[in-house]
Amino acid sequence: MRVDKFLKVSRLIKRRSVAKEASVDAKIIVNGKIAKPSTDLKVGDIIEINYYRSILKVRVKAMLNSSKKDDALEMYDILEVIEKNNE
Repeated sequence: MRVDKFLKVSRLIKRRSVAKEASVDAKIIVNGKIAKPSTDLKVGDIIEINYYRSILKVRVKAMLNSSKKDDALEMYDILEVIEKNNE
C-alpha cells in the first residue's frame, strides 16, 4: 500500500491530498529515509510523521483497505511522540 493512502486510511492524516503534500515536503520518513507519496509500505515498517508541533513514530501493524474508525486503530502501534518546542 502507498504511504499516502496508508496515512489516510489509518487516520493519521485526515486527507490523502494532505498526506501526499506532507510526503512531497519531506515530512514523512519511512525506515529512516524520506518517503515519496508512492513509497510502498509493508507490515513492520517504521513511519515518522513530522507534524507542526510534534513528531509521531509508528510501526505498521496491518494493511487494511477499510476506513472504519475502529479498524484504523488496528493498523499501527505508536512507538514514540516527541513534542517540539515552538518558541
